[in-house]
Amino acid sequence: MKPIKITTEYITLQQLLKMEDFISSGGQAKYFLAENEAYINNEPDNRRGRKLYSGDVVKILNKEFVIE
Repeated sequence: MKPIKITTEYITLQQLLKMEDFISSGGQAKYFLAENEAYINNEPDNRRGRKLYSGDVVKILNKEFVIE
């Protein structure tokens, strides 16, 4: 599980996708999430604007991230 350190209250799922090079621009997030499943705290979620807070666990394409 890879830790993702944030300096703000939260980041969005779209920001995480871009930070981890799943997408190269924010506009691709909608299409990426339409084709790939993302799980936040073991629940499926495809909202690119989903707010991720410290302690959230995100799983995308068999990779897990924890927001810190």
